[in-house]
Amino acid sequence: MAKAGGPRERRFGRKQPRVALLRRRPVRDYAVITLGVLITAFALDAFLIPNRLAAGGVSGLATVIYYSLRDIGVNVPVGIQMLVMNVVLIAVAIRVRGWRFGARTIYGAVGLSLAVDALAWMPNLVPNDRLLAVLYGGAISGLGLGLVFRSRGNTGGTDIIAQLLAPKVPFGVGQILLAADAVVTIAAAIKFGPTLALYGLVAVFVSGATIDVVLEGFSVEKAAFIISERSDRVAEGILHDLKRGATGISARGLYSGEPKEMIFTVVSRNEIGTLKEIVNAVDPKALVVISDVHEAIGEGFKEIGA
Repeated sequence: MAKAGGPRERRFGRKQPRVALLRRRPVRDYAVITLGVLITAFALDAFLIPNRLAAGGVSGLATVIYYSLRDIGVNVPVGIQMLVMNVVLIAVAIRVRGWRFGARTIYGAVGLSLAVDALAWMPNLVPNDRLLAVLYGGAISGLGLGLVFRSRGNTGGTDIIAQLLAPKVPFGVGQILLAADAVVTIAAAIKFGPTLALYGLVAVFVSGATIDVVLEGFSVEKAAFIISERSDRVAEGILHDLKRGATGISARGLYSGEPKEMIFTVVSRNEIGTLKEIVNAVDPKALVVISDVHEAIGEGFKEIGA
């Protein structure tokens, strides 16, 4: 058991070695941010902008303004508009909060603005099917943005607005971002009509879902919480049959008031059946709670920093 006064937790299996601090790899990070920016710009130029799909944020607002100005004979490229908006937002952010936003935000925001105009020559890859444009544009832009975020970068835009407003209003950053996307959707509905505005909103959700997959991966691991009167034998089966680590956490039954030991372990999806067999063979009356794990980092799973 743990020392007196410490957390009531027991670790099954061998001790874990001390983990060294992650090395910073700025060259790799900036390379990945650059790749992410180019992928995002490709999605905007090949799928979203030519199909008049305003997928939220600064790029969506710039798309609405671009077509509004073009209707009166004025041509202001989307990338230039994004650059102006981002430069203004970054300048305000630096003035209000100093240089805390860092070089990666400036690099990502300015880089995406320039890349959108640099790739503007690309043809519309799905001119006759807006649903495919939404799916491809949302997924590919989400992939690009996910790579940027994974390397601790940012593309500016409404993220900056949300971070500036959050301390001053009774709403969180996520709520402010949703409100900003709603404003862009309303503007798109006024200019392009409700159908295209809703397509743009779908692209926002597709992009967000793809970003989550890039950052967290697919849910292929499962977390299991096991309460058993024979926790030691269950743990032995996990350690020796599954070759997985396990942690024993001291708990107490609120109805009986009796102390119990809860086992916590993380296994892959294809090991769930074996885990259930082990528990059932040792203690058929055990309580087993299994939940999804978005990402497992450490021994036996993905390496830290990978």
